[in-house]
Amino acid sequence: MTMEFQPLLPLPLLAGLVALAILLAGYGLFRRQRGMVLRALALGLMGLALFNPLLLEEDRQALPTVVAIAADRSQSQDSGDRKQLTDATVAALKESLANYRGIEVRVIDTGRDDQTDTPSTRIFSGLNSALEDVPASRIGGVIVITDGQVHDIPSDNRMSGSDAPIHTLLTGKQDEFDRRIEIIRAPRFGIVNKEQELVYKVIDDGDTNAGTAAIVTLRMNGEIYGRIPTVPGEEKHVKLAVPRGGDNIIELSVDPIEGEVTALNNRIIHLIEGIRENLRVLLVSGEPHAGERAWRNLLKSDASVDLVHFTILRPPEKQDGTPINELSLIAFPTRELFVDKIKDFDLIIFDRYQHRGVLPILYYDNIAQYVKEGGALLLVTGPEHAGHDSIAETPLASVLPAAPLGDMIEQAFYPRLSELGKKHPVTRDLNGSGSEPPKWGRWFRAVDVSVTEGNTLMTAAGDKPLLVLNRAGDGRVAMLLSDQGWLWARGLEGGGPHVDLYRRIAHWLMKEPGLEEEALTARAVGRQIEVTRQTIGDAPAPANVKSPSGRLSNLALKMEEPGLYRGRFDAGETGLFEITDGPLSTLVHSGAIDAPEFRETISTANKMQAVADNTGGIVKRLSADGKSVNLPQILTMRGQIRATDTDRMLIRMTSDTVLKGISSWPLFAGLLGLALLLLAVASTWWREGR
Repeated sequence: MTMEFQPLLPLPLLAGLVALAILLAGYGLFRRQRGMVLRALALGLMGLALFNPLLLEEDRQALPTVVAIAADRSQSQDSGDRKQLTDATVAALKESLANYRGIEVRVIDTGRDDQTDTPSTRIFSGLNSALEDVPASRIGGVIVITDGQVHDIPSDNRMSGSDAPIHTLLTGKQDEFDRRIEIIRAPRFGIVNKEQELVYKVIDDGDTNAGTAAIVTLRMNGEIYGRIPTVPGEEKHVKLAVPRGGDNIIELSVDPIEGEVTALNNRIIHLIEGIRENLRVLLVSGEPHAGERAWRNLLKSDASVDLVHFTILRPPEKQDGTPINELSLIAFPTRELFVDKIKDFDLIIFDRYQHRGVLPILYYDNIAQYVKEGGALLLVTGPEHAGHDSIAETPLASVLPAAPLGDMIEQAFYPRLSELGKKHPVTRDLNGSGSEPPKWGRWFRAVDVSVTEGNTLMTAAGDKPLLVLNRAGDGRVAMLLSDQGWLWARGLEGGGPHVDLYRRIAHWLMKEPGLEEEALTARAVGRQIEVTRQTIGDAPAPANVKSPSGRLSNLALKMEEPGLYRGRFDAGETGLFEITDGPLSTLVHSGAIDAPEFRETISTANKMQAVADNTGGIVKRLSADGKSVNLPQILTMRGQIRATDTDRMLIRMTSDTVLKGISSWPLFAGLLGLALLLLAVASTWWREGR
């Protein structure tokens, strides 16, 4: 009980009355007046009554001690039986702690954050967030169930604002081991066909046979580039050439070892963007004409293109008697271009060229061999292609997808996309192609041909072929069967998308990945994976998706436009996804490639031992016999923890209470108080009467 005063009068007035009473009592006592002691006592009681003393009694209720069970739900806990052991341990702890009075159990799932691109096991940040409403004095202890790979341990090895004991119960086995691969250095960009250096390392964690060789498979764009013996722990330098422009997927995978924790970190990818350095293009115009400048202007406008352009002004049969030394013409260096340096060119364009003795017949066979070995050839033809001097009558015909019929289509027509052309990435969505007739100008002649192979993407009058693409060996060939594309460049009847069309043809010939007819690509968009399928065939079947954990699922792809299908799904996991559709496959990584969650996956006591030592906790490895979990004994105590026992988890009980109510009793209220005052006053008269 406690006493409290609630004055009945203002304190200044009470102070004056008390001072007056003290003076009167003092004066009487000094004069030794009869009965003055009783009068002083009566004045004191009356003054005390004016201060209104109260007896107070508080009704308090003891608060429970909070014990937090932090269950690690990070992706590393999905390995082996760790997840099942965690669930069993949580259930066993709840059952055991329920036997203790005054303990409130809070189960907190921590360590997994699917909203971050760099996943890590963040136990302490989860605890701080979940216990922010609990005073530090009420936290009796924290029990962490984890594999020991915790990435947010505070520098002082204790929970923020609390000195509660932190115990760690370890999942996983004592002698675990794991093999993983990391890329140490790799270029982000690379010049096509130029060597780049990639540095990687194979790392063995835990109880492994140190120094045993590992076999690393290097794949470039899905094809095996090489199998490399590698010593774990040593950096390996590899030289590789970027094969194409655009994104190139480098995949490194190390063969797993029997019994390792997980194979998720045995494979890693890296993207190198291929950059073409000074594309070398050979443009040969058979004669001066209005259309050759359209090609020349397009190629010269690109700073990355080295253009070599020759126009045949004076063929051998043109003899007018002018002496050679008086001609201001450059001799056509046929041998240098088509024998010695032909492989230096990325693209050869014959623009209205005809066989008139300029090139020896053997050189055409050399050009055909150049295409079959991976080169690119574009023919832009006019009336000469339908005549007797057509280059279709040379050995070059072995790589051409169409043969001339000897006639010209001489009438106005709108170049139209064929049904295949509406799907093909070279001609799909050309500006103006979506209406009928197309919103571009007309052309007025084309070569009549018979298509023997390849894909016809554009048609002339009467649905005759106008643009034909084909693969020949490892190379590619395109035939544009009209020389009137320049009409679009001049703006006749509104012009047309000649720049887009010419550029796409050239890039397809040089194997630009984004223009492949059949392609499967994927990219990470935030926490989603977007899958894109290009096809000139029928609608594709659902794509097969293999997640980092090995879970298989199907993804339906919806048509966005002819020949282009897309689908999205929530990643849900961090790591490497493998997506396949028939013979096509691609890889995409969700989240950061160097995420801490996958660097180390073996179960360890090393990281949490300092936390236990600093807070009075213990670190104990769990095991289960299928029926129960071997939990350490739980012991409650009060006060500071001065000693620990490796087989007991100490819980510090709180002494905090909450006020439920207050009972008060005024000392001078009611009949009892009145009687006491009357007795004191009457005693003074009784003394006077004697």
